[in-house]
Amino acid sequence: MVTPSLLQEMAQEVVRYGRCSIRLACLAFVVSINSYRYQPRQASENAEIADHLIRLTHNQRNWGFDLCFLYLRNVKSYRWNHKRVYRIYRELELNLRIKPRKRIVRDKPEPLAVPQASNQCWSMDFMHDQLSDGRSFRVFNLIDDFNREALSMDIDLSLPAERVVQALDQVMEWHGKPQVIRSNNDPEFISAKLTGWAEKMGIRLEYLQPGNPQQNTYIERYNRTMRYDWLDHYLFESIAEVQDYGTHWIWTCNHERPNMAFSGITPKQKLALVA
Repeated sequence: MVTPSLLQEMAQEVVRYGRCSIRLACLAFVVSINSYRYQPRQASENAEIADHLIRLTHNQRNWGFDLCFLYLRNVKSYRWNHKRVYRIYRELELNLRIKPRKRIVRDKPEPLAVPQASNQCWSMDFMHDQLSDGRSFRVFNLIDDFNREALSMDIDLSLPAERVVQALDQVMEWHGKPQVIRSNNDPEFISAKLTGWAEKMGIRLEYLQPGNPQQNTYIERYNRTMRYDWLDHYLFESIAEVQDYGTHWIWTCNHERPNMAFSGITPKQKLALVA
């Protein structure tokens, strides 16, 4: 099917080479005189949208269109039309490559209880990675399950139970005391140091059943996002460099990165809705 814009181009091409007049070309290609003379005008906002998209996908290289649009709409409060932004996004060829999904038959896990308020349930977990010199380091992550807010990120070559307790004490000074803390069965989490601290503070510790990481979906999803967003993108030379980047990313995650679990608003916006 020939589009009107293509018919216009064909008519203009015939006239350009002097083969016939404008009137005859319009009759031959069934194009009105007004359509023939029409020159598309790119709105100045289109350049602004393109600039935002280019800078956004450069800084967040794994963000697809949905995250980019939700960031512009919910975080930056631009009211541009969804189709208009998507058209420019496609013209700039910013599409992410879609990886084929591997279909694995799994038993349906029991759904997690959804907290109804902040500080009802926190989740904590460890991550591992390496510096450029081959040394392994650990990352202690702590989030609030209610709004998926990143509460703490402690990074070092070694993180014993004492460091976990220290991080929890520090977060509680800022956010208050949780009712429950959920974790897996890592030695630091089942140690006498942590269990004794929890009993003293009146906090209940919930442990996953071995081999069932889906029981701690919130923190596992957060870990995946963290690794996909920046941890796997860079080769760090020191612990201080990782800590600086992690501190910056926590602020971005809580204030600017749209969370798809809450229809594209940020954790801080989710918390403000119930304040």
